[in-house]
Amino acid sequence: MSRSLPAPSLAPLIASLWLACAATIAHAEPMTDVHALAQKEQQPLLDTLRDLVSIESGSKDIDGLNQIAERVAGQLKQLGGTVEILHPTDVYRLDDTPETIGPAVHAVFKGTGSKKIMLIAHMDTVYLKGMLKDQPFRVDGDKAYGLGIADDKQGVALILHTVAMLQKLNFRDYGTLTVLTNGDEEISSPGWRSTITKFAADQDVVFSFEGGGTDGTLRLATSGIGSAYLTVHGKSSHAGARPEGGVNALYELSHQVLQMKDLSKPEQGLKLNWTVSKAGTNRNVIPADASAQADARALKVADFDELQKALQEKIKNRLLPDSRVELKFEVRRPPLEANDASRRVAACGKTIYGEIGLSLKVDEKATGGGTDAAFAALKTSGAVVEGMGLSGFGAHSNDAEYVQINSIVPRLYLATRMIMDLSTGKLK
Repeated sequence: MSRSLPAPSLAPLIASLWLACAATIAHAEPMTDVHALAQKEQQPLLDTLRDLVSIESGSKDIDGLNQIAERVAGQLKQLGGTVEILHPTDVYRLDDTPETIGPAVHAVFKGTGSKKIMLIAHMDTVYLKGMLKDQPFRVDGDKAYGLGIADDKQGVALILHTVAMLQKLNFRDYGTLTVLTNGDEEISSPGWRSTITKFAADQDVVFSFEGGGTDGTLRLATSGIGSAYLTVHGKSSHAGARPEGGVNALYELSHQVLQMKDLSKPEQGLKLNWTVSKAGTNRNVIPADASAQADARALKVADFDELQKALQEKIKNRLLPDSRVELKFEVRRPPLEANDASRRVAACGKTIYGEIGLSLKVDEKATGGGTDAAFAALKTSGAVVEGMGLSGFGAHSNDAEYVQINSIVPRLYLATRMIMDLSTGKLK
């Protein structure tokens, strides 16, 4: 659901909270025990990455997804979590949803405090089985390459080793630390979207460990992705001898697409573009069926609701009364909208990064799309921060996907410190 900006009377309070956070840790030296441990944890994290990359886990490779889920669950159990491998029971069927959905791994670590913190990442990749031989794990200079390493096996590994660092520091001041890694993100999370939303609803903070791009930017907003499917049923007839006996589905489809071409509202980030169409079977046959698909983007959840209503209203106006027009709209990804809680958390993250002499970029403007963090944000009033993962490049590519090794220590330090500061009240 969309979130409105705070009333003007709240602005001084929000500003004071930001200043309080900055004052708490401003000009601080890095916590040497945490930073030193992050340095020691770099090689173990690379070893985990090697193991995860070596398991092929495409979104439709159920055997591979089961294997990687067992690997992740085993490591979380060793770290002391209450762990279960889940199988989906509430599947949101999209146009391209496979019959079987891969598992998710859910772990809960109980502490002595009150704050609820959730860490999410995904185990599946876009790659087909057999492609690992062309992109095995390897280290070349300051880059580690491998199949799915940037999207998102680095995120899974970073979560595992952040939890390991907390354990080694004997830190348990959080209330609960929840980990969820799912196996269907690359196909729009049809099996796990509702679970992510449910688990995130009462969290104080959700950190999503998608990659931080080449510069490690944290993202507080992403655009949503929708799809519209238009189907027209007419009646076939001989195009030369008796065209009047048919109902030309192509004509009706063309009419519908043209009357829907101006539904975009670029000034508010709403876009609808018809991109795929199909009609007819033979040159000399009036087409009985026609279809088209559109790509939709939005910055607010409410904009998708309004767009869907507008589309349904448009199809009532037909060129050919004897035709039948159907429209289906899918919200493949809701938008992630920045809120004040997310801004406060990110501001403290910038200060923490400054302790180790680094600057941290935070983007509140929606760019791109397709993040499970958006599902996490649907029902929570807490902070949701995306891009906590390693810096890297080449996601979804055939031979160039990598992560930057020099981002491992800073990201381990950032994630661990943010959890610690939130748990102890330094980060409000």
